[in-house]
Amino acid sequence: MAKMNREELEKIKQRLKALVTVREGNARVTVIVHMGPCGIAAGARPVLKAFIKELEARDASDVIVTISGCAGRCSQEPVVTVHCGAEQPVFYGKVSEETAKEIFSQHVMGGKVLEHYRAEEGAER
Repeated sequence: MAKMNREELEKIKQRLKALVTVREGNARVTVIVHMGPCGIAAGARPVLKAFIKELEARDASDVIVTISGCAGRCSQEPVVTVHCGAEQPVFYGKVSEETAKEIFSQHVMGGKVLEHYRAEEGAER
């Protein structure tokens, strides 16, 4: 077995640290991509991949991207809910891969709710 260098060990450490954060729920922001049958049919998988790609590219260890089942908003699929701390959850509808990148950049990282994509507030209560 080949020896690992310091850089490789640091990458493993960061991945494990992110997993612990997910388990403990210590995140500044949680992004939920709803993956019910309607959501999947409408394109939720590529949307999820776009959020994960943004998360990895920005090394945002204080952000959790996760999935949930049906949100009951079939006409708005694919749908995403963003939870920022104690603020009301924001429900985004008809999210595309490009919209996901914009939501991640402006809302998740910048704290700015994108009103023009907002479908509903507090949908996760």
